[in-house]
Amino acid sequence: MTIEETAEAPAAAGSGAGSRAFDVEHVLAALTLEEKASLLSGLDFWTTQPVARDGVAVPGVMVTDGPHGLRKQAESPDHLGLGTSVPATCFPPAATLGSTWDPALLRRVGEALGRETRANDVAVLLGPGINIKRSPLNGRNFEYLSEDPVISGELGAALVAGVQSQGVGTSLKHFAANNQEADRMRVSADVDERTLREIYLPGFERVVKRAQPWTVMCSYNRINDVYASQNHWLLTEVLRDEWGFEGLVVSDWGAVRDRVAAVAAGLDLEMPASGGRTDAEVVAAVRAGTLDEAVVDVAARRVLRMVAGSLPALDAAAAARAGSGAEGFDVDAHHALAREAAAAGTVLLKNEPVAEPVETSPGLDNLDRREGAPLLPLASAEGVAVVGELARTPRYQGAGSSQVNPTRLDDALSALRAAAGTDVPFAAGYTVDGADAGSGTDAAALLADAVEVARAAETVLVFLGLPASYESEGFDRAHMDLPAEQVALLEAVASVSPRIVVVLANGSAVSVASWQHLAPAVVEGWLGGQAGGSAIIDVLLGAVNPAGRLAETIPLRLQDNPSYGNFPGELGHVRYGEGLLVGYRWYDARQADVAYPFGHGLSYTTFAYDGVAAEVLRPASGADEDTAAVRVRVTVTNTGDRRGAEVVQVYVGDPEAQVQRPERELKAFGKVDLAPGESRELTFDLTGRDLAYWHPVLRRWVVEGGEFVISVGASSRDLRGAAGVVVDGEDVRMPLEPLSTVAEAMAHPVVGPRVQALVHGGAVAEDMLGMIGDMPLTVVADFGMGGFDRDGLAALLAEANG
Repeated sequence: MTIEETAEAPAAAGSGAGSRAFDVEHVLAALTLEEKASLLSGLDFWTTQPVARDGVAVPGVMVTDGPHGLRKQAESPDHLGLGTSVPATCFPPAATLGSTWDPALLRRVGEALGRETRANDVAVLLGPGINIKRSPLNGRNFEYLSEDPVISGELGAALVAGVQSQGVGTSLKHFAANNQEADRMRVSADVDERTLREIYLPGFERVVKRAQPWTVMCSYNRINDVYASQNHWLLTEVLRDEWGFEGLVVSDWGAVRDRVAAVAAGLDLEMPASGGRTDAEVVAAVRAGTLDEAVVDVAARRVLRMVAGSLPALDAAAAARAGSGAEGFDVDAHHALAREAAAAGTVLLKNEPVAEPVETSPGLDNLDRREGAPLLPLASAEGVAVVGELARTPRYQGAGSSQVNPTRLDDALSALRAAAGTDVPFAAGYTVDGADAGSGTDAAALLADAVEVARAAETVLVFLGLPASYESEGFDRAHMDLPAEQVALLEAVASVSPRIVVVLANGSAVSVASWQHLAPAVVEGWLGGQAGGSAIIDVLLGAVNPAGRLAETIPLRLQDNPSYGNFPGELGHVRYGEGLLVGYRWYDARQADVAYPFGHGLSYTTFAYDGVAAEVLRPASGADEDTAAVRVRVTVTNTGDRRGAEVVQVYVGDPEAQVQRPERELKAFGKVDLAPGESRELTFDLTGRDLAYWHPVLRRWVVEGGEFVISVGASSRDLRGAAGVVVDGEDVRMPLEPLSTVAEAMAHPVVGPRVQALVHGGAVAEDMLGMIGDMPLTVVADFGMGGFDRDGLAALLAEANG
């Protein structure tokens, strides 16, 4: 089955289909200043501005949401139109895709997204979003991949490469430090450069360098008081000069505050349309001499290149439809891929053995219990009941601009009944944002009905989760809890049944500590997309062995989260006081208990790790991103009786660094699929950059020589082996200055011995030795305490830094 999109492509200004190619430099040279300025903002909400006059024909092209499925409006392009988009496959949102830890799968999802984008005459799909999950309260966490930049970068690059392989573009977003919805259009993210470089920017850097997205979307917020849309350091010095970004920067919709400053900073395309107002501001600034026309030329060239680059695929798609009608997309195949991705991102959090009933004498009243097997997978649907409205009315995607009009929609209850070939008892138990509960909406009646259904069942599947009103673009969550009525339902069901499987539907971490003891099995389904209902049943019945792993930590309490007290900020500022210690870095550094650690996920089989080893291949440099410095090996064996996939995680620790570093940081991972009894050796190459940190004074990546600890395991807490290596690093000596301390001078490899001899040779009284270490050299010289005066200090500094 294929779906053909009937909406026409944006009209080619002055040209027919198949003849829209143009020479960018020739067109740019022919444009007036006013025409060049017009290219730098939209025609309407979703389309770039065309230019059409004698000798010049630049078509406008369409860009549209969203990260996990196309949201193209079928009607008026001048508003959000959340309910009027064309049918498209709703793939699982990023929260689910991130939990797959599977770049190859995300590449395939990206390819499918690209096919649907091209078939609908859209030039750029606005995604993926790869912002770091700083707090579980961020209302848009469902749209982001992880709390870790390595996962975000690897999976983001795979999605971008997949989409763009189809001849259409992506928009990597939201650049940068956009980690909350509260006051998102004004708030200043106040964060030090080292934290930016090591946590909030490297995911973007990895995607840019590996996949070159056609566009990068700037965020709404300020970064250290400068709006991202007019932040020259961010958009030009870092993104382009350092990382080599070749595409254009587009604003988030409504993110531009000063259009002239934004153009000067490196923002090329303002969206949506401003009605010509900001175009005129750009022209006026050039005429007044406050903006160089050459800067406008650079931005216009980038827009022209994006438009020209999109035309071959869009025109080929249009020609195919006009001819054979072959261009479109395979609805069935894409739905099947969405089902595969949803199952792959499902995380089995808990699966404990349950007591089995054993009849010791005739009659059902004479039962003993013996220790049995884990509750999952279910042998069949026999004796199973389903409780929870979310099983019938699925929460399958996020709320806001990423909402997709799915081509079809699976629910778990129907999928289970189809798999069983018979009816399965069901009770709604609660309502979800006004969903029809069938027998009525009286809470007590719904609860009582669910208890009776559970009482008669052998095993109860309890579907719980967050309604759309709890998490959305535009606002943050107030807490991490499930709705109280859902927890009350679970407690009531647990009073009559010991065999409970909780299935969660949520876009960000929820608190489980207060209720998970009631259920032997807990399955984190996240938001599964349009095929999520069938995917969950695949996992519960064992047709799919769960291999999803947490890409974000689930804390015991909200108060344990590192951003607590610094989220969402106040008076227009949010302070990133936790610095580098984001997510698992915080919990591991403090050895704090968590509900489930980063990287955690169970399987229906088991895996053994052997032979963890690491060898140094060459000296390491923080500037080296391509050459392996350390090679890590591990052998993984499937020791169970089912085929399954394991996610092998490689963490690096630097215990000897002169600056604070996290206890361990994820630097590589690999997913390996193994038959029962099968073993495979995995090899991971770590570069100098994987060992480096951003030096806050030298302002570059550096690798300190010394010992590193390489740990390999199944989560940040489940480490199966470690190897120490001694790496030859770089000279990271700090230059000595008049305000350098005596202790720093004493540790200096060149002049240190002489300073020590002066200090300990009688120049400093014995009772002053403890105090003098932290005193600046210039103060010591002025006090005559260190055996040198100002002239002697100048000579000492010259020798040290010479």
